Amino acid sequence: MENKSVLFKEFDKKSCITIMALAFPAMIENILQVFIGVADTYFVGKIGTEAIAGVGVTNLIMNIYIVFFLALGVGTAAIVSRNIGAGNIENANNAVKQSFIMAFAIGIVFGIINLIFSRNILLFLGAEESVLEYALPYFFSVAVPSVFLCLMMVLSSALRGSGDTKTPMQISIVMNITNIVLDYILIFGIFNFNGLGILGAGIATTISRIIGFMLLMKKINSNNNVKIHMNLMDKWCIDKDILKSIAEIGLPAAFEKLFMRFGQLIYGGMIVKIGTEAYAAHNIAGTIETFSYLPGMGFGVAAATLVGQKLGANRKDMAQKLGFMSYLLSAGFMMIVGAVFYLFALPLAKIFSTDQEVIDMVVKVLRIIALVQPFVCSTLVITSALQGAGDTKFPMCSTLIGIWGFRVLGVYILGLKLKMGLVGVWLAISVDLIIRGIILMIRFMNGKWKDKKI
Repeated sequence: MENKSVLFKEFDKKSCITIMALAFPAMIENILQVFIGVADTYFVGKIGTEAIAGVGVTNLIMNIYIVFFLALGVGTAAIVSRNIGAGNIENANNAVKQSFIMAFAIGIVFGIINLIFSRNILLFLGAEESVLEYALPYFFSVAVPSVFLCLMMVLSSALRGSGDTKTPMQISIVMNITNIVLDYILIFGIFNFNGLGILGAGIATTISRIIGFMLLMKKINSNNNVKIHMNLMDKWCIDKDILKSIAEIGLPAAFEKLFMRFGQLIYGGMIVKIGTEAYAAHNIAGTIETFSYLPGMGFGVAAATLVGQKLGANRKDMAQKLGFMSYLLSAGFMMIVGAVFYLFALPLAKIFSTDQEVIDMVVKVLRIIALVQPFVCSTLVITSALQGAGDTKFPMCSTLIGIWGFRVLGVYILGLKLKMGLVGVWLAISVDLIIRGIILMIRFMNGKWKDKKI
């Protein structure tokens, strides 16, 4: 019987360094991925309001696609990390190949759908004719070639599963620089080139993704990459067992994100009914809150990788210890961010608005957010740790219950019926985070995920 007290022993320096060496590059990569969107919005904003709306409506559908791309990445990382831990490099490499095949197929299918039904999709999402003029060129140039984004995300996940988080970070730096330079040139023009407007923004984004994909392929095809290797010249064949394993792990992760996305749409509509100021304050608070997620997402990558590798090596005790250490280290960082939110709520709110009513609501919400950071951390890091073990069904079920049972219902009762406004909305969100964080931690501590076969 395993000694569970290992979780509460003093942290050894080597384990902390290992966790942080994986987590910090992943955090930086997440920041850089956000900056790609920020750069596009900044440059497109120079064209006009309709152009920004065109980018926004395109991103609505892209976010749905990304749910499936991320889920495929979860399955890939779990299988790769498990085989790396077991020392079975051949199986790890085969898993990368099968993920590549699946990513290529999914990306091509989505691309064809976007090509044929682009106008219908945008109209369904509520794009008006004035917005459609800008949305269609951007949608064509970003959504149709989405296969490159899918392949890039899967290959990055494979590298992270092998324990390499630095390469995806370094490639994200190259992509950011490429995107910024091409945004300026292709949108506004240079020398005798007049620029392509919003079409240029889409082309710049896609070119940066193609470059990212090519650099990832170069890394994985390199003989210097000793952990995983995928040679395009090798014999390729479909392995139904691995594809099935990827799907069994990835699909629950996809449904988890979809439950969350659709839940957010529902209670977002409820917030609109509370008032324009409340909705503005909600979006501002949510934007600021995103910064607290960065440590959780970074340490989540470390937790998923290490849990998978240690389970593969049949070191179940170390898998649990490193997952728990990842949580505690992340919680420390997130509580510091929470303290900043609490103490500097007013100046943070004033950065985004001059409306006193909006500012007052943002301040109240930020202070609520600050108090639930340990539970937010659990929903991020412990979910990733369980996914690294291949246990994706439990997080999916907890998200379904949390988002729809506590968050959506709670927003309706507290925000609308009891007329508590935006404070009631965020109290409902906090109840969801607290309960879901506790449930996930109980699941992780009881260790049932240790015997998950993939």
